[in-house]
Amino acid sequence: MAVNTMQNAITKICKMTSVIPLIELNNHQIAKPLAQTLLAGGLSTIEVTLRTPAAFKVLNEMAGVAESIVGVGTLIDPEDVQRAANAGAQFAVSPGVTEDLITACEKARLPLLPGASTPTEIMLLLQKGFLIQKYFPAEASGGYSRLQAISQVFPQISFFPTGGITEQNAANYLKLSNTICVGGSWVTPKKLVEAQDWNAIKKLANDAKNLS
Repeated sequence: MAVNTMQNAITKICKMTSVIPLIELNNHQIAKPLAQTLLAGGLSTIEVTLRTPAAFKVLNEMAGVAESIVGVGTLIDPEDVQRAANAGAQFAVSPGVTEDLITACEKARLPLLPGASTPTEIMLLLQKGFLIQKYFPAEASGGYSRLQAISQVFPQISFFPTGGITEQNAANYLKLSNTICVGGSWVTPKKLVEAQDWNAIKKLANDAKNLS
């Protein structure tokens, strides 16, 4: 899968929603009902982060929910790429990028959304053909005001900001011309997930869906 083909797939996925929930889950047994709840609330696109031992099982469970589009996040190791694809991932998100990671995603035909936070990193990704990039860590890297300034220099690039995005500041990012969508974990708070309070999570998902 060539980079331009990756970009077409990522663009389509990102344009389907304003908010992509970031999922960090230890219990794979509640992964499916969580995905179903997010879908019922209007959020079909999900990113499962590789930050827990259960991440690949969570990914596989969520990928089994019809109409859900499930990606794998915090992808760093090229050896995890094929495993993520086999578990049902439809796209990949990385905090940065390496040549080996790009090659592995190309071989696995897994669309990659790579991360950058500095002009040099952005330029290197642009040189490789990535016009959709993850802006990470968004708040720690200067927030939406810095991302707005970046748009003056790189107007051809659209960003997926994550890292410190909350219900309170998400709308500010979404107003920027160079933000295609945002990612955040506020839609699935740990306490509500552990309590399996699906009604509360569904409301958060619906509120997030309506952000613009």
